[in-house]
Amino acid sequence: MKNKIYILFLIFGMLLYPQLNYAQVDFNKKPDDDLGNVEDKFQELFYEALKQKGIENYDRSVEALLKCIELDNSVPVLYFELGKNYYKLKNFNAAEEALKKAVSKDPDNEWFLDALYGFYTSQNEIGKALKTVKQLVKYHPDYKEDLASLYLRAEEYDEALKLLDELDSKFGISKARDRMRNQIYEETGRKNDQIKNLEERVESHPDKESNYLALIFRYSENNEKEKAFQTAKELLKINPNSQLVHLALYKFYLDDNNAEKAIESMKIVVNSNEIKPDTKLKVLTDFVKFVGNNPQYEADLVEATAMVSSNNNSKTLIELGQYYLAKKNKEKALEYFEAALKLETNNFGVLRNVLLLYIDLQKYNLAEEKSNEAFQKYPAQPIFYLINGVALNQLNQPKKAIEALEMGLDYIIDDTKMEADFYNQLSKAYTLLNNTTKAKTFSDKAKQLESSN
Repeated sequence: MKNKIYILFLIFGMLLYPQLNYAQVDFNKKPDDDLGNVEDKFQELFYEALKQKGIENYDRSVEALLKCIELDNSVPVLYFELGKNYYKLKNFNAAEEALKKAVSKDPDNEWFLDALYGFYTSQNEIGKALKTVKQLVKYHPDYKEDLASLYLRAEEYDEALKLLDELDSKFGISKARDRMRNQIYEETGRKNDQIKNLEERVESHPDKESNYLALIFRYSENNEKEKAFQTAKELLKINPNSQLVHLALYKFYLDDNNAEKAIESMKIVVNSNEIKPDTKLKVLTDFVKFVGNNPQYEADLVEATAMVSSNNNSKTLIELGQYYLAKKNKEKALEYFEAALKLETNNFGVLRNVLLLYIDLQKYNLAEEKSNEAFQKYPAQPIFYLINGVALNQLNQPKKAIEALEMGLDYIIDDTKMEADFYNQLSKAYTLLNNTTKAKTFSDKAKQLESSN
């Protein structure tokens, strides 16, 4: 339904003109008999109806309009206003009848038809909405797009496609119509028709990148990879500066065992200003997997990741951190996780990785400082108390370690491995204090838990 802007002129022009036209009531005429009194009363009630509607007293507006109709039932706009008020009051049957009455009295009034059409779509009365919008298409071509949408909802797919073809031919391609078209192809399984339509677009507009990209995607979806690859290469010939085409090309090059070309395309993608960060991350993930199987290209990955890192994309940095962690390059992993944490200070998983790496890399001062901040921020997370305890033991501060570890124990729920880790650290702290009795008690507890696993 079209969103009409009812500016003041339309409100009063539309409302008052039909009264003069149909009721032949002269509001400027000085009443001098009973007829004048009737005209006066009609005018008073009508403006009362508008006033009450304006302050959302829809029931009182209805009362005034019904009294107007008692005085003169030939004025179409009274039924139009009545229908809108009934709709606000959720009296939908009465709203429909009133709007239909307005249309029957003035069949060529676009506003009345549009209101009735809007009512039917709001009530999901597709058949009635179709009938009404067919009357509206003669006023504005925009209504044809509404009509195509209704054909789609009514599952009249051939009619919808016919109308979409007509609109595309007349006004050019639009994203909204393409969404409808693709939904029809999806629901009917007409993949060949969809591809044929895109092939025709490429032929008709060989300079338009979006047509090629859509065709590449559909070929790939239809398992016609060779055609998709050829179309991508054609696009690159026509537009050598295309960046988006490399989203497809790098995959084709990988499948074709052309590593050099694949890497070249990947670098273009990750350095592109046109491609969204999330999409770059997917490409980078593929790049990481590829280098995992082909380590001779790690220098290219480092070069590509430097490009991505400069774009301040936390997801990319996390992915790189995970990659280097899997490669057991903990220093490099920590570098990326720390960079990601600066961008996402509340990312629990990244914070945990950073703190664990501090312990692994023997950065105990940093581990103690940052884990202390962490359990202040996340007081119910035992992992941070454990890391704090480990760091304090390594820094020869056993009393502080015991304090942190005993606090953290209270937050462990059904995690015997972590509980055993706590007891081992408590045993170590008491050993540092030369309290061998307590050290053995906690060591035994840890061993008991470890043997039960």
